[in-house]
Amino acid sequence: MDAVCYKGPRELEIIRAPVPQIRDDQVLIKVTCCGICGTDYHLAEGEFLAKFPLIPGHEIVGVISEVGKDVKDFQKGDRCVADNTILCDSCFHCRRGQYLLCENFESIGVTTDGGFAEYVAVQSKKVYKIQNLSDEEATLVEPTSCAIHGMDKLSPPVGIDALILGAGPTGLILAQLLKLNGASHIVIAANKGVKTEIAQSLNAADVYVELDRENPAPQWGEIKKNYPKGFDVVIEATGAESVANEAINYVRRGGTLMVYGCYSKQAVVHWSPAKIFGDEIKIIGSFAQVHCFPRAVAYLESGKINVKGMVTDIFSIKDYPKALEKLNSRSACKIAVKP
Repeated sequence: MDAVCYKGPRELEIIRAPVPQIRDDQVLIKVTCCGICGTDYHLAEGEFLAKFPLIPGHEIVGVISEVGKDVKDFQKGDRCVADNTILCDSCFHCRRGQYLLCENFESIGVTTDGGFAEYVAVQSKKVYKIQNLSDEEATLVEPTSCAIHGMDKLSPPVGIDALILGAGPTGLILAQLLKLNGASHIVIAANKGVKTEIAQSLNAADVYVELDRENPAPQWGEIKKNYPKGFDVVIEATGAESVANEAINYVRRGGTLMVYGCYSKQAVVHWSPAKIFGDEIKIIGSFAQVHCFPRAVAYLESGKINVKGMVTDIFSIKDYPKALEKLNSRSACKIAVKP
């Protein structure tokens, strides 16, 4: 089968690989579509848990082509998505129910071979059937599950004002989740272009502010002028160090800052501890997800979370380097790869 493979950081090849052999508790998925996100860019740089050699791809959509003998709930031909997380269930944190902090945390397409290939083997307990979604839309199940985990961490009260920095897929999904779960006013600040246009078409927010992540100072002033008391919740979803550094200044006294973007290891922020102390600001991180796929599938299948049009570009496996380049240019909202 054709597959994307990293031999090491920045050592990308398109290879011919054997079709995976499944265990008794696994299914073999014929991949029909796999999404690219910021994590894949960091993997290319050798960051974010990457283990090489690696076939990346963690936002997997496909059709079951083979079923292990111990698998009862699936059959050939079922359309499905795959939860990429792999947990040990035995380490200190797993035994405390803190599964996302698993000391042996693994991820399909991050530490083990993933979906930028024609086939991928997945434990059946990590597979979920889909019906109403197109293949492209279904690539947003994994980002939606991550956003649901973020909402679980936030647990926002009804009636809050929220500022979301960044209009990538997870930012747009978080905006919709906040609206569904009681936010009274949502502002999205993002680069002018296709992402903001999609946000507006989805009616994801009440107000849209242009934000240049390379030089955000002028837009920060506009936000401060219009919202002098700040926001109950600020979500930093750009992954840009310059934006994260300023984000805390727009949190209302007693409010919450959620750090949601994917950053380079070298990124550093400088926040005033006096401000955090005096304003009683809560700072939380939200990383990936565990056990959120059922709710994500339900939200997308019902149409209550709308992801139509978010996939703006589709590439073949052989054109994967072009897909990464497009991702890096920030001129796409969501990119998918099809075998």
